[in-house]
Amino acid sequence: MSHSYPSITSSPSTDNAAEPEAAHCQCTTRRSLLLAALASTACLASSGDVAAAEDQPGADERPKKGDLLVQSEGDREGSLVTLADLPVGGPPVHAWPKDPKTSVVRSGSRLNEILIIRLDPADLDEQTRSRAQDGIIAYSAICSHAGCPVTAWVKSDVGDKDVFKCMCHNSEYDPRKGAQVVFGPAPRRLAALPLALNEGALSIAGSFIGKVGGQQPG
Repeated sequence: MSHSYPSITSSPSTDNAAEPEAAHCQCTTRRSLLLAALASTACLASSGDVAAAEDQPGADERPKKGDLLVQSEGDREGSLVTLADLPVGGPPVHAWPKDPKTSVVRSGSRLNEILIIRLDPADLDEQTRSRAQDGIIAYSAICSHAGCPVTAWVKSDVGDKDVFKCMCHNSEYDPRKGAQVVFGPAPRRLAALPLALNEGALSIAGSFIGKVGGQQPG
């Protein structure tokens, strides 16, 4: 018994369908390349904006009396620090000083970064309380040991209270007692920064009290 099978031939309609598909692929590739180029341009522009901001006159000057405080990280970076950002008991907010007249943020030097925290005034020693505003106190965010950033707010290795901690070499500072060293190799407390509070707005009331930055080699 013989069987008859249909012949298989290439269909013009299949070839024609492939042409718009190839064209679509090429368009998609060109569009992807264009979007990538635009993203790279935006990234470079953003980096340029940051560099330009840091190069502005006054950007590397130390905090001055009357400067405002803006957030230096997170979703609200660049926004004014408000009382709502400072719950009693922490965590601290990292901030830069900002010249209220020129709007220049003093982020040109990492030594200008500040830790701001709000604590129960009853927990502060007398000297710390004297420069606090409603329990709000400010310190340099640069460790006095090797100049690393002080980034953590954790329970102390030597007590039951939360403290500032530098994760480089585990130095700990108690903000209730003028940021004195309670653990680790840091040779001195963090520099303090007096604050003013006017109608709910925080500002700087004077220069750093104490040396800012780490130990100098030699």
